Amino acid sequence: MDDRRKARRARQTQMIAKITPQMTMKKETKKYRKSLFDIVSRVATYDVGIDLGTANVLIYVKGKGLVLDEPGYVARDIHTKEVLAVGKEAQHMLGRTPQGVEVIRPVQAGVIADYDTTEFMLRYFLKSVVSISAIIRPRIVVCVPSGVTPVEKRAVLEVFLRAGAKKTVLIEEPLAAALGIGFDTVKEAGAMVVDIGGGTTDIAVVCTTGIVVSESLRLGGDMFNESIIRYIRRKRKLIIGTCAAEALKISIGTVDRHAKSNEMIVRGRDSASGLPKAIMVTSSEIQRAVEGQVMTIIEGIKRILEKTPPELVADIADHGIVLTGGGALMDGLDRLITRIVGIATYLMDSPRYAVIKGTAKALEEMSDLRDSLDELQ
Repeated sequence: MDDRRKARRARQTQMIAKITPQMTMKKETKKYRKSLFDIVSRVATYDVGIDLGTANVLIYVKGKGLVLDEPGYVARDIHTKEVLAVGKEAQHMLGRTPQGVEVIRPVQAGVIADYDTTEFMLRYFLKSVVSISAIIRPRIVVCVPSGVTPVEKRAVLEVFLRAGAKKTVLIEEPLAAALGIGFDTVKEAGAMVVDIGGGTTDIAVVCTTGIVVSESLRLGGDMFNESIIRYIRRKRKLIIGTCAAEALKISIGTVDRHAKSNEMIVRGRDSASGLPKAIMVTSSEIQRAVEGQVMTIIEGIKRILEKTPPELVADIADHGIVLTGGGALMDGLDRLITRIVGIATYLMDSPRYAVIKGTAKALEEMSDLRDSLDELQ
């Protein structure tokens, strides 16, 4: 009888942690506290670099590489503001949306034009490449144009804070581009970087201590497209869209009047009759269309050279001017700048990715960089 009673008591007092783990929480927590914190700290320290461009958003994750390259478009309902598509899906809807739907770029000329939509887009992109929660929050380096104001900087910082960032560091695009082309390995030398993006053109002279003098122009690849649209409508009486202008710029676009002539058929709407029409466009017409914007960029380069210390001008004359950004892919731009300015100009390999490569290098020093929001306080 005593043996059966002891066996029954043993069964009644047996641990049932697998069924109700809260009953043994103190013991289990003490046992696994260190390993749990180690796991959380490892997972929670995502270091992310973002090139927040007008035309495209590029995301680099330390340890993974370039994980996202998407157009910065958002399709939404005009009345309810409900987001219908983001990135490539939204871009494909451009010019083909039904009534009541619009496709926008929430970032214009390198700064945030639509705060809430930008936050949604960034949160959407970030969650597609890294895990974000109340515990897991990434540290982010963001590229901004060199001419942004403190108010515009604060808007960028607050958007990323609301999107889930634990720490946000702002880095100017020409400095990131210089890092991306390997300037950080050069000692005691100066260089001029011209970064032509979708909405802005940043011109800067950099040295080993940072940016010496810079200027940000509110023009870029988008302005090239608009100039082509206006020229075709004015000279050829044909109305074309942004996608057609972009195709012309990429396929036959040039800024050098001495370049080999190419042709391309473009379709649009006749401005007089309103009927569909196709015409042949030549590269010389594209050159005349964008000539004004290109000369504005060259005049900006001259202004920066006038403000540059003589010692650095000598370094620039020796090493040349470096072109980065997607807008720099226009044929003949390097040759034209070389002829007019008198300094050898070079187009880097994969110029679209120069800024994000520099951001990736900045992530290596993330622990030593100060949160930009603290600097604005």
